[in-house]
Amino acid sequence: MPIALVPGQMRLSSLAAIAAGGRFSLAPGWQDRVAANRAMLEAMLAAGGALYGVNTGFGKLASTRIDASKLAELQVNLVRSHAAGTGPALPAPVVRLAIALHAAGLARGASGVRPAVVEALLALEAKGVVPKIPSQGSVGASGDLAPLAHLALVLIGEGEVLADSAPAAAVAPLVLAPKEGLALLNGTRISTALALCALFRLETLFAASLVAGALSVDGARGADTPFDARVHEVRGQPGQAQVARALAALMAGSAIRDSHRSGDIRVQDPYSLRCQPQVAGACLDLIDQAAQVLEREANAVTDNPLVFDGAVISGGNFHAMPVSLAADQLALAIATLGNIAERRIALLVDPATSGLPAFLAPDSGLHSGFMIAQVTAAALTAENRALATPRSIETLPTSANQEDHVSMATGAALRLAPMLDNLAAIVGIEALAAAQAVEFHRPLASSAPLEKAVQVIRARVPAWGADRRFAPDLEAARDLLGELAALAPIRLPSRD
Repeated sequence: MPIALVPGQMRLSSLAAIAAGGRFSLAPGWQDRVAANRAMLEAMLAAGGALYGVNTGFGKLASTRIDASKLAELQVNLVRSHAAGTGPALPAPVVRLAIALHAAGLARGASGVRPAVVEALLALEAKGVVPKIPSQGSVGASGDLAPLAHLALVLIGEGEVLADSAPAAAVAPLVLAPKEGLALLNGTRISTALALCALFRLETLFAASLVAGALSVDGARGADTPFDARVHEVRGQPGQAQVARALAALMAGSAIRDSHRSGDIRVQDPYSLRCQPQVAGACLDLIDQAAQVLEREANAVTDNPLVFDGAVISGGNFHAMPVSLAADQLALAIATLGNIAERRIALLVDPATSGLPAFLAPDSGLHSGFMIAQVTAAALTAENRALATPRSIETLPTSANQEDHVSMATGAALRLAPMLDNLAAIVGIEALAAAQAVEFHRPLASSAPLEKAVQVIRARVPAWGADRRFAPDLEAARDLLGELAALAPIRLPSRD
């Protein structure tokens, strides 16, 4: 059954299901509200007043009045002229989620469109039509104009679709009425969908990184005492406490840990082991905050102008600064998780810090083991540090200085996907290294959940003995991170 979205009340869990391929529709009851607001708009238009974007030009041309006989043409011209995107096409999950957000937002009624516009968006989903939308060209103010124009082109019968989509002809072309082209182009739907898809993927990598991190502690014969709940209770940071509980639970019952509870000369572990709750917990708090912002934005009306009880009000809800800042927060979390994971990999391959064979190779010297895998992790970590530079501060004026401050939200959200690819590779390398480290302590076993993690890893990647090509192992490790994530006892925003 399709997920029935209630406009203004959508939850992250439903949006995550759509991003994962779930079908969607709108719950009944929206049509009357939309029709009533449209009737109000048409009455004001008939009264002859100047209504921005309805019978005027756009942006810097807002003072130009358009003749009533050309209002429909005005909307089509707007869509065509604004379809100026470039770059690779957005992936289908992002486009489908953007369609869901757009339909739900317009269905709240304040945009002043006819029910037919919402129905046209829902028809794309019902028929399996996925517009081809270039990924570049939006500065995240006045909405995601260029990418949404490419979506709107499909609605009016002029756009392109993705290769594995149903043909655009599967849906009847929509004839735009006054205000409707602008309503379809305004809004933060693309940037929000991009950020949400990144959030959902980051949740999986975050959970997997906790499992890999716990496995690294055991592989390095580190202590679990830094995860004692009393330490974190007196600080009061919620994410830190959650991560500490998760790490303690993952390590509970480890015979490796029990073997060195007394007589271990190392008083304190390096920060990459000991301070995981403080670092990953701070990232979890950022993820939680970003998730709250994005859930609100997913439910928001971000069109302009808006129709309220006989008034057409021009505002700025299309400005995507909330999304831009949320995306920057996610980028910082991604980079930070990669930073500390790479440090744990470096610790494991260095016999001076791990007490294990150099580079985790059984016959170090003849074999290089994980030497270059750690170099790969370092390279990806450095790349993510550069990509984490905030985009929300990179405003540039557009539209002849009418739009003189913009959010850059779409670029902020777009750069999260390559960052997540890098983080997946880093966490995958750590998982392989940590499993190898734990196996050097045989016949001692780790905890039940961490032994399960080793089984998951070994089902795809054999233990490292003689040197072999590492790249296939790395690809396999990235593919199993979802299984590792399922072992982490942690609460995540979209999985409440």
